[in-house]
Amino acid sequence: MNEGTTLAIVEDDPEIRALLGGFLEGEGFRVERFDGGAALDRRLAQGPAPDLIVLDWMLPGEDGLSICRRLREEGGPPVVMLTAKDEDIDRVLGLEMGADDYVSKPFNPRVLLARIRAVLRRTKGGGAQAEPNAAERLRVADLVVDPAARSVQAAGEGAVPHEITLTSAEFDLLMCFVTRPQRVLSRDQLLDWTRGRVADVFDRTIDVQVSRLRKRLDESGSDVSAMIKTVRNAGYILAAPVRPA
Repeated sequence: MNEGTTLAIVEDDPEIRALLGGFLEGEGFRVERFDGGAALDRRLAQGPAPDLIVLDWMLPGEDGLSICRRLREEGGPPVVMLTAKDEDIDRVLGLEMGADDYVSKPFNPRVLLARIRAVLRRTKGGGAQAEPNAAERLRVADLVVDPAARSVQAAGEGAVPHEITLTSAEFDLLMCFVTRPQRVLSRDQLLDWTRGRVADVFDRTIDVQVSRLRKRLDESGSDVSAMIKTVRNAGYILAAPVRPA
């Protein structure tokens, strides 16, 4: 998977930037190094974008959260945040800003490597562990989900179809629901399917991800946001049928 994959490291500490870049290059990635948001912006303006950005939270000038939010609004590449903060509220804030995953400092580089690979698997089509026949386009209520293109369209009757922009993590979560409709899915199942073995057993940020997905769908005008229901003490369920589109 690593061959031909470009990572961007945005880290103001030159020692960490050099060590991390060298480690990831040793794993077969092409690595570009930047000391802050301004340097990253200049690179992105030249295109094409890197496949994934490793982004430090605490940067001078514009911080990582602000950069992450801008990348999401512009449909940029997936982001793994590096943060010295390890409180649940900080994890939630990072996810709310659109990060696909996070690693708390200090960290073992191989932990970061596992997170990067997991996000890339989702972004490049590995996705959440869907049902075996889930390659076809699927319709649920007013949404059409295309697993192969990793795209979602709002296509209600009489309305002009339009694309809904989701992060890779949000798309994977939606795939969990549309490939397993009308079934209660536990938080642990959703974590395993969307983050795999790198998930923390005490991680409850799946609740944040579900909330973000609902909000994103609601903002697009989709009825599906209200169909993803919380089942008390059990998890979540997509309370709607799914059929081929």
